[in-house]
Amino acid sequence: QVQLEESGGGLVQVGGSLRLSCSTSGRTFSTYTVGWFRQALGKEREVVASISWAGGRALYADSVKGRFTISRDNAKKTAYLQMNSLKPEDTAVYYCAARTGAPTSSRISEYDSWGQGTQVTVSS
Repeated sequence: QVQLEESGGGLVQVGGSLRLSCSTSGRTFSTYTVGWFRQALGKEREVVASISWAGGRALYADSVKGRFTISRDNAKKTAYLQMNSLKPEDTAVYYCAARTGAPTSSRISEYDSWGQGTQVTVSS
């Protein structure tokens, strides 16, 4: 497991942008698949995006394709989620997570390291 910390959340207007960061001090960050998930109030946690350990593969939820971009900088031990054209339905707590053993994954149960989450609120 690796310790993760999210940052970059906040309040933004519809159509605005935010960039979330997921940082770690773990030495093996470059070997982990990283995922971004979100959980809106009263709803189940869902995948947003996932990126392979080297950054060569990524997957996105249909709801964010074309608007969000996941990336990582292994030298900085940080993963990012660039969120553009934000909508009110993007309002949620966003979590980053890490796992080993797969290029990308949308399955929550397969991630064994989680951050505490960062709130994103999109106002209309």
